[in-house]
Amino acid sequence: MSDPKGRLRLAEPVAVVDIGSNSIRLVAYEGLTRAPTPIFNEKVLCGLGRGVTKTGKLPEDGVILALQSLARFRLLIELMDIRSVKVLATAAARDADNGDDFIRKAQAAIGAPVELISGQREALLSAMGVLSGFHKPDGIVGDLGGGSLELIDIHGARMGKGASVKLGGLALMDASDGSLKKAAKIVRSALSKVKLEGKRRSFYAVGGTWRSLARLHMRQVGYPLNVMHGYSLAASEAIDFCRMVQRVEPETMTSIETVSSARRPLLALGALVLEKALQESECSQVVFSAMGVREGLLYELLEPAERRQDPLIVGASELNLLRSRSPRHGNELVDWADKLFVSTGLDETAEDQRLRTAACLMADIGWRAHPDYRGEQSLNIISHAAFGGVDHPGRVFVALAVFYRHVGLSDDELSPRLRELASTRLHERARILGAAMRVAYILSASMPGVLPRAPLLREGRTLVLFLAPELAALNSDRLANRMRQLARLLALEPRIIISPRI
Repeated sequence: MSDPKGRLRLAEPVAVVDIGSNSIRLVAYEGLTRAPTPIFNEKVLCGLGRGVTKTGKLPEDGVILALQSLARFRLLIELMDIRSVKVLATAAARDADNGDDFIRKAQAAIGAPVELISGQREALLSAMGVLSGFHKPDGIVGDLGGGSLELIDIHGARMGKGASVKLGGLALMDASDGSLKKAAKIVRSALSKVKLEGKRRSFYAVGGTWRSLARLHMRQVGYPLNVMHGYSLAASEAIDFCRMVQRVEPETMTSIETVSSARRPLLALGALVLEKALQESECSQVVFSAMGVREGLLYELLEPAERRQDPLIVGASELNLLRSRSPRHGNELVDWADKLFVSTGLDETAEDQRLRTAACLMADIGWRAHPDYRGEQSLNIISHAAFGGVDHPGRVFVALAVFYRHVGLSDDELSPRLRELASTRLHERARILGAAMRVAYILSASMPGVLPRAPLLREGRTLVLFLAPELAALNSDRLANRMRQLARLLALEPRIIISPRI
């Protein structure tokens, strides 16, 4: 197999197959890292959990489709030359009387051992998935599948015991005979037995049905960022939206075509469960997660030191390695900007610093585009990149900083809706960082070894660029103009000094 230049070879690729109650999904990842990137992702809606509550058995047509899909996934895994394969089975297989027989056939079809996980383990893996995808999460993780709802408390790396209740969409449809009124009673009764302490905390919503609800809401309000992971709503807004979904026919909803026809019948039940979970937990907001059990399994397999890594910085470092002219220059830019921002005395939080670091690492990823489109391309890549560990305002800050680094400080080419996702403070910080990058890149030509010999520091009311004597010829009108731009943003006077002390 030829070595693909567009992929990292930091670790061997790994595939995870998730045999759920509603869908079976294969996700192949570039490697087992703190910021795993999918290289292939496909699901098949088999409906294995359909009717299990009533009949006690997996439906025959669902089993046939599932086994066919697993055989196909096996071949795809072989074609991708992936040797590490993890297979999980959840609620439908563990609840059905013929679950053991299905597991044996599934193992033969996929050609790998199938781990039948308990509800408590499923909750733990879901929490690990959220920890994998969010920076210092705090709240309650809810993972809604076809057969069950897993709930678990999370605070940073600490996770609670976890609970599993039979409130999955297919199970609830069977138990309620399709009646929302009856389903509401079942949900209230089940949730009243689970301790949910979410006041002033987040509810992390995991699962395909809840992701579909998030996409529908994003389309309904014209949200400018097409990234579901990290999309957040105030609990009151989420509850109002969930009630609307329960009232109307799915086909009448805006952008319903974004939801597969097989999943649409479960939307109202999913909305009902989310509404009641938010009410019962008293969480202040809901945050939707694209990462769950599969990513949690990968996180569990990491060494402790790797788990402690920041997923945003790891993801940014990988993009720096793949796309920058000089990855080393990106790392030097981080140190150069650190010294500059410390010297300015700007009030920076730890979160500000990690966002700034990510922006510096990704500042040169658009260089292959035509100069007129480097800003736009960088903005789009960063805004929609498949990395975690950052909320939407933070993601927009990083994208804006790199955008300004390419196009200057004008907002004429920028979508006003996208800019609105960042606060006034974040927007201004992005302009300052972008202006500083403009100085760094006109000075260094994106090559390593220059910035360490050209520190930019505040001294009193002056912004001073110190150039080592051997770099004196780099002084130019363009450099002076960019220095003036940055100095104006900082309310300082610019100055360039040739200094032998460096």
